[in-house]
Amino acid sequence: MNKLFTRIAGGISSFTGRPLCFVLALAGIVVWAVSGPAFGFSQTWQLIVNTGTTIVTFLMVFLIQNSQNRDGAAMQAKLDELIRAVDDARAAFIGIEHRTDDEIEEIRAKLERETQDAQERGAGKPGSGSYVDRLIARR
Repeated sequence: MNKLFTRIAGGISSFTGRPLCFVLALAGIVVWAVSGPAFGFSQTWQLIVNTGTTIVTFLMVFLIQNSQNRDGAAMQAKLDELIRAVDDARAAFIGIEHRTDDEIEEIRAKLERETQDAQERGAGKPGSGSYVDRLIARR
């Protein structure tokens, strides 16, 4: 069941992210709007688009969340593997995504302070202010 849902959700997400899907949705709205005078802009005419868009939106929320969860987990696994594989990396960072927002913010702030301290000591490694400034200046 899980594999089937993943395959279906991935296929729908892939399709709905393409320009063709947007054009089809836009065409549907245009057809609905143009048909308004034929139906006298009745409440039933309005109810059709309201119900249709509500159902589509409701279902898309779950598909988008599924895709984001899967992409986020895959990205996290890749980052964890990079941390594990690089000798100078700190393995303690593996799994920090399970900490609270406040804890993650504290870790981020400490890392920024560490980097700033290294810059002030003239470390000059990628990530130092001069390196980043040179990258920005390349534009």
